[in-house]
Amino acid sequence: MSLAVTPPAPTGRARPSTAGVLTALVTTVLSYGLMQTMLVPAVGVLQAALSADTRLTAWAVLTAPLLTSAVLTPLVGTLGDRHDRRRVLLAVLVCFLVATVGAALAPGIGVLLACRAVQGVSLAVVPLSLGLVREALPPDRTAFGTALVSGMVGGGAGLALVVGGLICDLVSWRWLFVVGGLVAVAAIVLVAWFVPAGSGSADGPLDLGGAALLGGGLVALLVALTQGPAWGWASAAVLGLFAASALALALFVVVELRHPHPLVDVRMLRGGPLLVAHLGALLLGAAQFLTYVLVPRIAQLPHGLPPEAAGLVDYGFALSVTGAGLLMLPGTLVMLPASVVTDTVERRLGRRAPLVFGLATTALGCAALAAWHGSEGAVVVGYLVASVGFGFAMAALPRLVNSAVPVARGASANGVNTVARTVGGALGSQLAATMLSSLTVPGGQAPAESGFTAAFWVAAGVSLVGAGLPFLVRTSPADRLATTA
Repeated sequence: MSLAVTPPAPTGRARPSTAGVLTALVTTVLSYGLMQTMLVPAVGVLQAALSADTRLTAWAVLTAPLLTSAVLTPLVGTLGDRHDRRRVLLAVLVCFLVATVGAALAPGIGVLLACRAVQGVSLAVVPLSLGLVREALPPDRTAFGTALVSGMVGGGAGLALVVGGLICDLVSWRWLFVVGGLVAVAAIVLVAWFVPAGSGSADGPLDLGGAALLGGGLVALLVALTQGPAWGWASAAVLGLFAASALALALFVVVELRHPHPLVDVRMLRGGPLLVAHLGALLLGAAQFLTYVLVPRIAQLPHGLPPEAAGLVDYGFALSVTGAGLLMLPGTLVMLPASVVTDTVERRLGRRAPLVFGLATTALGCAALAAWHGSEGAVVVGYLVASVGFGFAMAALPRLVNSAVPVARGASANGVNTVARTVGGALGSQLAATMLSSLTVPGGQAPAESGFTAAFWVAAGVSLVGAGLPFLVRTSPADRLATTA
């Protein structure tokens, strides 16, 4: 496939520094990471302040942005590859900022839900930023830049849980969006000033049919996952959504195989780094969100329960929202350093070693949480070990993707990988909620400790399967994990 590349327009000033580009892209990804989870501690606050029911509040906090991000991220990533990634990134940030301001001023749950849906476009900043790392940085700094940007996705989401708890405890919930908006403004200014204009590839029309099928299939799947507990997993609506998702995704594969310029080149998924990266992202997302649900919940119990239920719960630490976030802070702080050292591990042990090591370490941390969660210290240590694994795996995924695709398709390929992790996150969060609601104390008003134990073991098992992917998926000899330094 030939690519007609348009040279970047001259900017009239010297090429910006590596530090400036990285600061701009890290700030950009931080703006997404904060709003990804900063609202999670505010669910109860939002419900009371806006007089909304639990279902609409949950949609505003998690489901609405999840759905729009699944639909838009692959398409926006492709637009970035075909046009100037910097220009597309700035457009996404402006849309995100407008939606954030609207959310801060929202008079009711309906407006907030609509603004959160528009905020879902912010997920696209992750693949666009990863594409710009390859395009704007010198080759000898690309590995470090990729690790730093990808590590900020997990680190920002973990930091947001702490920040969100502090804001909810101290000031109005509207400050959640004020903080997010200020970071978005900083990102726009930094990207406009430091990131150079890029190049694009005009290699045919957009695959709008494929985008519609992929988006429709993912939306049907995510709605089924998020509404399954409320509607019933065996209900006609949920089973129908699963069937519609399977049909749409199957048609998507057929369309992509026939399209001259597919949104996703599915032929590249038959083996090798790209298949490992996408499956690894799915399993990593599931493990991450299992712990994101379980650790704060066990930290806060029995706080907030009715007296009759609290008397039946003999575990947990009765922490506030802020206290639960602080319990997770050490784990949050190690994600970024862990991501940065992946380059050293890859050079010594092979391309796939960071993913294997990352998911294996995550499995170890989750197993420790399953076996020992009776004290705050044990939970801090278990989550810290799991977070080291998160950091390695987060940095490994875009490196595997980039090793399998040309620079011209980097943003779109990383967009699919990001969506795979998002879908895994939806699976993990719903799996955690289902297990906690199925294994309860007498009376069913609170989860039993056995529910947490079982769910942590599931997270460990999911991570262990991910660690074994490079050994289970057929690859070429050049792609196999090196066994010697």
